Amino acid sequence: MTDNSPVLWKPGKRELEDSRLAHYLRWLEKQGHGPFADYHALHAWSINDLEQFWQTVWDYCDLQADTPPRAMLGERDMPGARWLPGARLNFARNLLRPVLEGEPDREAVVAYAEGRPTVRRSRAQLLADVGALEAYLRSRGVEPGDRVAGLVSNNYEALVAMLATTSLGAVWSSASPDFGTRATLDRFGQIEPKILIAVNGYGYGGKRFQRHAQVLELTEQLPGLAQTIVIRQLDEAPMPEGGKLISWDEALDRGQGAQPSFTPLPADHPVYILYSSGTTGKPKCIVHGAGGILLNHAKELILHGDAGKPGDRFLYFTTCGWMMWNWQASALMTGATLVVYDGSPAQPDAGMLWRLCADERLTHFGTSARFIAACRKLGLQPGRDLDLSALRVVFSTGSPLLPEDYDWFYDHVSRDILLGSIAGGTDICGCFVGSNPLLPVRRGEIQCALLGVDVVAYDENGQRLDTERGELVCRQPLPSMPVGFWNDPDGNRYRAAYFDTFPGVWAHGDFVRFTEHGGAIIYGRSDATLNPGGVRIGTAEIYRQVETIDVIADSLVVGRPVDGDVEVVLLIMLEEGASLDRPLTREIKDRIRSNASPRHVPARIIAVDDIPYTRSGKKVEIAVARLLQGETRPGNLGALANPESLEHIRTRLQDEGLL
Repeated sequence: MTDNSPVLWKPGKRELEDSRLAHYLRWLEKQGHGPFADYHALHAWSINDLEQFWQTVWDYCDLQADTPPRAMLGERDMPGARWLPGARLNFARNLLRPVLEGEPDREAVVAYAEGRPTVRRSRAQLLADVGALEAYLRSRGVEPGDRVAGLVSNNYEALVAMLATTSLGAVWSSASPDFGTRATLDRFGQIEPKILIAVNGYGYGGKRFQRHAQVLELTEQLPGLAQTIVIRQLDEAPMPEGGKLISWDEALDRGQGAQPSFTPLPADHPVYILYSSGTTGKPKCIVHGAGGILLNHAKELILHGDAGKPGDRFLYFTTCGWMMWNWQASALMTGATLVVYDGSPAQPDAGMLWRLCADERLTHFGTSARFIAACRKLGLQPGRDLDLSALRVVFSTGSPLLPEDYDWFYDHVSRDILLGSIAGGTDICGCFVGSNPLLPVRRGEIQCALLGVDVVAYDENGQRLDTERGELVCRQPLPSMPVGFWNDPDGNRYRAAYFDTFPGVWAHGDFVRFTEHGGAIIYGRSDATLNPGGVRIGTAEIYRQVETIDVIADSLVVGRPVDGDVEVVLLIMLEEGASLDRPLTREIKDRIRSNASPRHVPARIIAVDDIPYTRSGKKVEIAVARLLQGETRPGNLGALANPESLEHIRTRLQDEGLL
């Protein structure tokens, strides 16, 4: 297959000479590695000499261990790889290393939130608050390995809570306060936290949502809970009271004056528990080790993300229920000022986040592909209306970025900014493919496989596909692969999740094609791949055509089993005032047929009121597909951001005679 995607951005002098990746290349030569002819040669070295590559990342990024590792990688089996054997280190100390090294008055965190005044904290204040909260947690009996759970907004307190927890060696796990009590218990109930930290409410879309009743329910129902610390996020919301409850301010007052301990622990000691989406049952509890997360995030943020120059200011629009929160928190290790935002990206209007970029002089801004698509559909022109001259990198993830969204970005934001589409997952709390300041950005493509990531496409027989579509697999260990699942002592659930398809090889569950110049195109989840006539079709191939039609606000495509084959069913959400008439139906089918193939053309097109999403912003294709397969309970409604949409879709499918 020939790839001729146009180049929309090329690295200039700034990137080629002064990016962190350019610095790293020059540093490598001084260490006796290279020279490398280009990025592809560097990548080949990074996967052919895995231990040496990761050693250079450890050294160049100045990661710290109280006891140095005997090697970067001990056992190499997958699963079972062991990173940094013999090391004893502390996660929080590494994140706060720039804070510890000086400039105590420099701004460390800026926190914006709907319904709350902006919070600005210096490095000295951040360090003091982390020490105070850790002291309080210790006073309540929290020890290394205990879990601390946060039902928290993306605010300053969430960062302090995570850093205090990991400083003493406890395990941090968070969810967003828009989760209902059942969905929260499905997560936290499995890990039995000793401490719960929760907000009393939050603002979103101009509304206030009180959570004091939910906090009381969780305090009563979570097994083994010793204490709930309540953050006054909303002044007007009641503060829950009771024997197990204490306010955030009082907890900090009781620990005031203490310093963080930065307790050193083995590199594979758990630091985070993250959760799968839980749309088909209780979420899997994914356990990540401190050393592996540090090592991989350092590479991704510093080398690929170009973070860590003097004056850098970093924001990723996320919630605490999405792995991108953990990813952005690691930006503290780069020395960047972390700017966080909690609330609706469209309050008071869709230009709010772009204004925040300009007002805070952000150098790095991360968001979702869905947000960029919404900006395109609304006709926003932030590059014309705002001063975005400080921005160097804009990250996009959550779903494939449409080619038209690349066009909009470079036409209406800036031709001088690296648009870094990145893709990975909660499973690795990081990326397989993503951005690169030394490579061009091509329309509709992710730039490259990341350094140290031996990722390729496989066919059903486990054979590598060079430029054809297949299953995204990783053939060698990656530091941030989980150390296991919670309550999975024999590792059976962990192996089944990633290693059953191709023994000894990580199968991620994405449908991908690698281009002839090293880029990647993600076509959606492989478990949602359509197979009409036995031809594998990625759902993103259809979204690319449908969601650029002006009157279509959103869409979802699934396969329906029919007589031993599969027919494509397309659900569309229309803009206000539009209707699914014959001309629109014809336009949809003609566009798909012309730009994809006749096999992509849906057999049924159905208008619906809403499209179901997980709380981390991913379309819920599998639950709808299960409805079409006759399942009466297609998934866990508590995992959805808009569960009512699934019941509406069920009704529409019945009306159309498909159920």
